[in-house]
Amino acid sequence: MQNQLQLSKPRIAGIIVLFILLVSVRIVQKHVFYDPLLLFFESTSKILPQYDSFKLFLGLLFRYTLNTVISLGMLWLVFKDKSVIKLTLLLYIVLFIVLVCVFFVVLNLNSPSLLALFYIRRFLIHPLLLLLFLPAFYYQKHMK
Repeated sequence: MQNQLQLSKPRIAGIIVLFILLVSVRIVQKHVFYDPLLLFFESTSKILPQYDSFKLFLGLLFRYTLNTVISLGMLWLVFKDKSVIKLTLLLYIVLFIVLVCVFFVVLNLNSPSLLALFYIRRFLIHPLLLLLFLPAFYYQKHMK
């Protein structure tokens, strides 16, 4: 049988604390981050609200950065491997650049695809990438 992932109680506690932080980012989103699209996607309106592009970019960057730092902390506690953290950080940076560029291109189209906007924004504001990276690195570690 291959090596099993061994998580000590302090590491598990750290993962739980970081998970609570991820949830907290979501809970305080309406009060901390500038995101006029938050209410838009909760409503039935088909007309995009007025927004400040720079403030929206900063809000997305701030939230993405918070989620990234917390996610990297979780990955560190699970794997304790600098190469995993370096690769993940690089992927987070590249994906942010690509996603935010596509987001603003779609947002500034004459008739933007609201569904595309919704899903691109979701990858920017939620820690969905963590849900991809955890099992991917776990699988990679145990296939060696």
